[in-house]
Amino acid sequence: MKFLIVILLMCFSFILNAQEVNFNGTIYTVKGSSILTEGVDVTSKLSVEEQEQIKEAFNKKKTLEKTSEKKEKQIKKAEKKQKLAEKKQRKAEKALKQKQKAQSNFDKSAKKHMQSIEKYERLKKKGKLSPEDEAKWLKKIEKLKEAHEKAEKKLKRV
Repeated sequence: MKFLIVILLMCFSFILNAQEVNFNGTIYTVKGSSILTEGVDVTSKLSVEEQEQIKEAFNKKKTLEKTSEKKEKQIKKAEKKQKLAEKKQRKAEKALKQKQKAQSNFDKSAKKHMQSIEKYERLKKKGKLSPEDEAKWLKKIEKLKEAHEKAEKKLKRV
């Protein structure tokens, strides 16, 4: 924002001083075909060579101002492109992070689900499960299965 204000002030000052030329230590103001010094028309007092040199200096100054304005516009454009590229990069990084987190959650849920099934099978084989415990284990396995399916869906979405 500050950069924009500075540029606008510079452009405004260029517009105000656009017709003034410093030539041989004297400040001349060019208005159309006449040349003024301190508000007095001195075109007839100057030689043709001096008039041409003053107008040439004025044209050079004007060209320099135009090129500086073009450069400023190019700089603005480049900054805008850079900001857009940075924004895209941040967005891509965020998406990658989400994908990695979803993958991690999926892996954890799959591991927990498989471990609980294995433990249930071991306890069942040994005959250490009462009917109540077996119901609890089946309920726990069902919850872990749902969590696993939910993590899988989220992974596919991301």
